[in-house]
Amino acid sequence: MGSNVYGWGQYAERDHKPLDLGGVISALRDTGYDYLEYYLDVNRPEENGRFAEQLRAKGLQPVSLYTGARLHEADQAQEAVRKVLASAHVAAQSGFRVISCNADPIGREKTEEELKTQAAALTDLGKGLNALGLKLGVHQHLPEMANHGREFHYDFDNTRPEIVGWCYDVHWVWKGGIPPGEALRQYGERVVTWHLRQSRDRIWWEDLDTGDIDYGEVARFAKDHGLARRFSVELALEPGTKITRSVVENHRRSREFVRRVFQA
Repeated sequence: MGSNVYGWGQYAERDHKPLDLGGVISALRDTGYDYLEYYLDVNRPEENGRFAEQLRAKGLQPVSLYTGARLHEADQAQEAVRKVLASAHVAAQSGFRVISCNADPIGREKTEEELKTQAAALTDLGKGLNALGLKLGVHQHLPEMANHGREFHYDFDNTRPEIVGWCYDVHWVWKGGIPPGEALRQYGERVVTWHLRQSRDRIWWEDLDTGDIDYGEVARFAKDHGLARRFSVELALEPGTKITRSVVENHRRSREFVRRVFQA
């Protein structure tokens, strides 16, 4: 059971404070979490090892790291893969298990040739991570869900599940027009980790609770099909989000929701 750092950064920005990473780790430990998902440092690979040490020093585990990568350009994709793998080598030695990767968006739909290049790069990345003892989890935001999820489907329909896994961000895929149950029936076997967020009337809710997404349905499918159980709460703020509690209290409540619904 983990938390993604993104929402913590948003709360800190809202309060006009710098992100206190040590304080976040302590708060997660004290509210019953096992790990914090942070960003893979592709420019300073050694920092990934230092982050693992920071987690362990406060009783948490190194589990997953998040990164983007420019994978659609034939002259840059292999270098992007090389950089991620160089950093992932240190991450693997430090105990991490999953690299979540969102291929960089480019402000328009990618061409067929660009998607072909991207799928090949994801395959190379997945093979390289597997060789290190890591799993690749492809992540999506709204750009990948355009045109009925064209890029979302292409990445999975042109790669193999044992090589290219899925960091299933339930809310972004739902927001992109694909119901959770449908997405799981199509690609559930690929899930290596989860991002969990909720909304009400399509506006992000301050904690993970009941709302637009039926997480009971998601949890039943995950249990019935024995899917990976690395659940990362990713709270986030947008215009219209009503904040009535602290970031720590909202994460505590979210932890209880996951315990209750996912039995995790």
